[in-house]
Amino acid sequence: MAILQSSSFLSSWNSVPSTSSYSCRRGLIRANINIPRIKTSKISLPTLQSVHEQELINLVEIQLSPATRRSHMVNGPDALVIEKLYAIKEAVADRVEMHRNIGEQRSQWNTSSGADGDSVLGLKMSSTLMYLASTGMLTIINMIQPSQLAEEQRNATRLFQDLHNQIETILSTGHPSAIDVKEAMDNVLALDKAYPLPLLGVMLEKFPSSVEPAVWWPQQHRRQPKRASDNERNWNGWNGKQEEEMREIMGVLGRKDQEDYIRLGEKALKLNKFLAISGPLLTGLAAIGSAFAGASPHGSWAAMLGIVGGALASVGNTVEHGGQVGMVFEMYRSNAGFFQYMQESIESNLTETDKERRENGEVFEMKVALKLGRSLSDMRNLATSSSLKEEHLEEFASKLF
Repeated sequence: MAILQSSSFLSSWNSVPSTSSYSCRRGLIRANINIPRIKTSKISLPTLQSVHEQELINLVEIQLSPATRRSHMVNGPDALVIEKLYAIKEAVADRVEMHRNIGEQRSQWNTSSGADGDSVLGLKMSSTLMYLASTGMLTIINMIQPSQLAEEQRNATRLFQDLHNQIETILSTGHPSAIDVKEAMDNVLALDKAYPLPLLGVMLEKFPSSVEPAVWWPQQHRRQPKRASDNERNWNGWNGKQEEEMREIMGVLGRKDQEDYIRLGEKALKLNKFLAISGPLLTGLAAIGSAFAGASPHGSWAAMLGIVGGALASVGNTVEHGGQVGMVFEMYRSNAGFFQYMQESIESNLTETDKERRENGEVFEMKVALKLGRSLSDMRNLATSSSLKEEHLEEFASKLF
């Protein structure tokens, strides 16, 4: 409309000054147009009119504000544009729903806040059941003491192998008798009793009231008289000095070696008892604490009990079974039994008045020295030091254990 109105003034363009102001009004729309002065003598009228019309069109389009353009678009909205905006709106609404759902899901991960009762309940139930299962497993394992069982079987293997070697020696050196057969049978039965194969029912007591040396040999019997040659008759490799040395060695074995290993065995037994009891007890307390965690008014203390109880139970179980405390106790008890066996062997020979019934003194002395890890001269020196009643004698009889 502004263009049409402005074109109506072309007929009087000669009467307008060089700088003219044209107004085009429609509502709030205004346009100021500056028309340059043109000499008419060189341009024909139709040409000038077309030039001015084009300049007016360009100037009006330039001067129109954004509000003016929007007012023109309202008269005819584009259906395609509206459809596109609705599509974008739907996508935005979908994004809102997605972010809301993910936010609620991630907020549930923080179970310690107690916002989701189902998650806390599941955590309590799982931890409680886990601690209860651990309590049952620890109780069973601590009763049978796997490391102690393994040490028992190692000792039994070694002792049966030693008995096997003794029987081979008897068969290869001379004339075995019925007494040798009986002694071999007694040794086998004594070993079976000391180290039973079944796991339940007849297994060794793992937590005795006191530490006693392990016994795997039968009661010493009166030996059969041996056929002696003329140079062995009436002494059989024994003499008074040798008998005195054996008595001193026997005394050192009892006062030092056996007593020391019994003392160490008592300490290992106490530690093993404490760990075996505390493990299931702590896991039981942790189960109770987990069950009451989150419940008012002492939910925090119950949770702390579950955490601390479980941690301490793990440490105790690691020390007991990782450190094989049961095996250490069995080793001390077995070593104390070995020293008692040595004492009884020496005593059985010394109390036998008939020297022909004794084991040959020189052979027996060599066996004792080898079992103690000493040479003959070293063992005799130890016996001499013991006979002098030295108060500060700290030396043990055995150098092997």
